[in-house]
Amino acid sequence: MDDDTIEPFGFPAIGRKKVVAAIDGGRLTSDGGVMLLAAAERQLGICDRLVALISDPRDPARVVHPLADILRARILAIACGYEDAD
Repeated sequence: MDDDTIEPFGFPAIGRKKVVAAIDGGRLTSDGGVMLLAAAERQLGICDRLVALISDPRDPARVVHPLADILRARILAIACGYEDAD
C-alpha cells in the first residue's frame, strides 16, 4: 500500500481555535459542522438581516439576549436536528 498523504482541508480559525477537517477516524462529533455553519451565518449576516424585519416588543433595558442571538441559536439547533429545542 502506498504511503500517500492527503493535504488537509483547512478552515478559518474560530476565535483562537484551529479548525481542520480530516477523515482519519480520530475523535468524532456529529455537531462539529455547526461551528462552520455558524461562521458562515455570521459572515453572511443572515440573522442580523432577518432581525431587521422582526419587531421586538421587549423592553430594551431588560433585554439580556439580543434577538439576533436567539434567532441564531434556534436556526442552528434546527440545523443540528434539534427541531423540538431539547
